[in-house]
Amino acid sequence: MSPDVFERSVKETAREDVEDIEIKLLLEGIYRAYGYDFRDYSMSTIRRRIWHRVRLEGMSSITALLERVLHQPLMMERLFRDFTIHVTEMFRDPSFFLSLRQNVIPWLKTLPFIRIWHAGCSTGEEPFSMAILLHEEGLLDKARIYATDLNDALLKQAMTGTYPLNRMKMYTRNYLHAGGNRPFSEYYAAEDNKARFHSFLSEHIVFAQHNLATDHSFNEFHVIICRNVLIYFNRDLQTRVHKLFYESLGQGGILGLGNRETISFTVCESSYSGMDAAERLYRKVK
Repeated sequence: MSPDVFERSVKETAREDVEDIEIKLLLEGIYRAYGYDFRDYSMSTIRRRIWHRVRLEGMSSITALLERVLHQPLMMERLFRDFTIHVTEMFRDPSFFLSLRQNVIPWLKTLPFIRIWHAGCSTGEEPFSMAILLHEEGLLDKARIYATDLNDALLKQAMTGTYPLNRMKMYTRNYLHAGGNRPFSEYYAAEDNKARFHSFLSEHIVFAQHNLATDHSFNEFHVIICRNVLIYFNRDLQTRVHKLFYESLGQGGILGLGNRETISFTVCESSYSGMDAAERLYRKVK
């Protein structure tokens, strides 16, 4: 290796080390100042989102962002939104909801009361989808859906039960592919450019703030759905959340994960059997 190449390599390594220190200081500062714990999130994801905010604000370093975050709550709000980017839709991945209808609903029909937890519910599309599914199967009146998320602003939006009207065509298509056989429009009323879902659905949904990184179990559930959230956590935080879900599920309860997630190679793997492994649905067996 030539001296010039060696020197560039040393400088690049030094820059990376400094960047790692800056990120750790930023995340520690956020935790201590605001109570939000992102310290065990996937480093690659956090790094991308931090630099996204640094560039948008016209800054030159992560340290500059740290100073603004600690002294300007509005900057923390913007960074918080960057960290909690949500991608969701009603009956997202219709085959997952079709599997729920075919494989989980028959068991739920044997229960006197049903408790379901949607963890990381974002703006609420999936809990409303679950409410529609339960309604069509005659189970909504004996069910309680707990929908939680770290982001309070997203929860407030979810509580309104309103979504852009121009998404209803896609949501209708998802619904039909998920086994729905009614006019999807019977579940909402059009108001200007929004669709407001009927209150008989939201009456069975409890929205609440919950931090998977720091909070504990708050009930015993028959079904827990947490899809495409764990992929943003590092291995330690994934382990914590899997233990949390295990402790929160009753015997025979169902865990539903995202299509990029799995129970395999986790500390709880031996405690589940695959109900529909292709759709990431697992039953707690011990």
